[in-house]
Amino acid sequence: METGRHPDLIGISRELRRQLDATLLAEQHAARAAAIRRTTLRDRMLNLADADSSALVTTTDGHLHRGVVASVGADHITMIDEGTSRLIMLRSIVSVEVRT
Repeated sequence: METGRHPDLIGISRELRRQLDATLLAEQHAARAAAIRRTTLRDRMLNLADADSSALVTTTDGHLHRGVVASVGADHITMIDEGTSRLIMLRSIVSVEVRT
């Protein structure tokens, strides 16, 4: 009988594989969580622009701005709604609600 085919080794091998898979999954979740914690508002707005997503943006003056995030600059975003283009300073954004 081959050493690699011993019944005890097969069971141990399966258990080690299961543990390795669980560890890799936990590491992926931890890496994803860490990346989200380091993500800036600008990064998230870039993701919205890339996805051509509609959003509702609330600014410090209480205004609500609806539209699609068309572009993101170093300090502002451009939103377009019904043909109207609006520049909003990143520092004035209080909240962003993504419309799906």
